[in-house]
Amino acid sequence: MNETMVKTPALRPSLGGFRWAGVETRAYKDEASAPYLGVTRQTLASDPRLAGELRYFEVQPSGYSTLERHEHMHAVMILRGEGRALVGDEVFAVGPHDLVTIAGWAWHQFRAGPGGPLGFLCLVDAERDRPRLPTRDDLEALRADPAIARFLDGDAP
Repeated sequence: MNETMVKTPALRPSLGGFRWAGVETRAYKDEASAPYLGVTRQTLASDPRLAGELRYFEVQPSGYSTLERHEHMHAVMILRGEGRALVGDEVFAVGPHDLVTIAGWAWHQFRAGPGGPLGFLCLVDAERDRPRLPTRDDLEALRADPAIARFLDGDAP
């Protein structure tokens, strides 16, 4: 069991503005651990009675999450804003209520559009492996696809 898990209360009231009572807004990751821009994280539910964690991420306008992959699967529900997502070898436009499923070992990254933040819920295993960043060879292989290269460069489709 993850030592950071605590019993989740029966209700976490919304405070508005995509914030919840009793939930700390934290940095997405340690800035030195992986490249990203303008991302925060809130853990909404992490409880030993669950097999997963429910987290809310917010990517600021023109920001992006880390390009990474790992063994565990994700389910991501976009709640606000618009942007793009790289999942495996495909780039998708995403917006409110879109559900993005990320299979294990699929490269993935989320990028917010310039018009506002991109906010999403992310459901993952409570016990999960650490993300793996791309090597130079991985990046070269990804960039061989022009659509992925444009995405990684932050260019609009």
